Amino acid sequence: MMRALVKQQAGPGLEMVERELPSIGENDVLIKVLRTGICGTDLHIESWDHWAQETLKTPIIPGHEFFGEVVAVGSRVHEVELGAMVSGEGHIVCGLCRNCRAGRRQMCIKTLSVGINRDGAFAEYVSIPESNVWVHHDPIDPDLGAIFDPFGNAVHTAMAFSLVGEDVLISGAGPIGLMSSAVARHLGARYIVVTDVSEPRLELARAMGADIALNVAEHRIIESQKELGMREGFDVGFEMSGHRSALPEMIDNLNHGGRVAMLGLPSEPIEIDWSKVVTHMLTLKGIYGREMYESWTAMSSMLKSSSVLRERISSVITDRLPARDWQQGFDIARAASSGKVVLDWTAL
Repeated sequence: MMRALVKQQAGPGLEMVERELPSIGENDVLIKVLRTGICGTDLHIESWDHWAQETLKTPIIPGHEFFGEVVAVGSRVHEVELGAMVSGEGHIVCGLCRNCRAGRRQMCIKTLSVGINRDGAFAEYVSIPESNVWVHHDPIDPDLGAIFDPFGNAVHTAMAFSLVGEDVLISGAGPIGLMSSAVARHLGARYIVVTDVSEPRLELARAMGADIALNVAEHRIIESQKELGMREGFDVGFEMSGHRSALPEMIDNLNHGGRVAMLGLPSEPIEIDWSKVVTHMLTLKGIYGREMYESWTAMSSMLKSSSVLRERISSVITDRLPARDWQQGFDIARAASSGKVVLDWTAL
């Protein structure tokens, strides 16, 4: 038996209960969970909002950001060894659709998500296919290992376009936005401006290496351009917030030929001046999840090669709590005034 945080039935809330250990198939591995990160998706599941109601079938164990130790493997598992310290890619793909066969697995049309379509990692143990396991061959702090999933979102976004010598505008200083600013600096951006309305998160953005962290409730983005001596607008934008005003404001501050990587999910329709997109020759690119597994390779390599980046990404984790205090962790994450929240599953 194991302890697990479960959505037992339709409705708000989660419960910490006893559950059977996950079974493993011949291609699966069983992982003893040491740490988990709380994601915005998990907040939707706990509150049981419209998206959760339309997407999930209960009972379900949420959680898809995790770090742990491999404790059992299926009969056809050959690469992942017992005792390996691992994170997990939360998107399980079919391997047979056109995109999968072309090596574009992050675009699989039949993707199933850990913690959404099958039991996830808010438990003492989780089972996933061997193909979804990311082995950390070098020692890594368990807390950092637990946020490789959202770090991968940041890397995927930041690597959508070349950043060397470019001026970058990032809307949204949540954990992924913060990490994307650190990655943009690592990849050679010239100026980085991060916008938000939370002063604590803007302070974190400054620590990530942003040149300006701008409170858009009090200032306009054009002011940051003037302060930095920019003459032609931003070259690249990362839209991480999903707020209805963020993308139009970003478009207004882009140079001709500007490029936007969009990770933030809008909760309502957004009005865009499409004539400006056409006449300014802008590129808008949707970003979802991580490239499998180029994003994983890139983030492991970057962390290994740069102690500065490693320290900055680690500093995004602002709250660490025992898993038994999961409700407090969810409350902190929902307040959206800090960085990443990590739960310790060795403390139940």
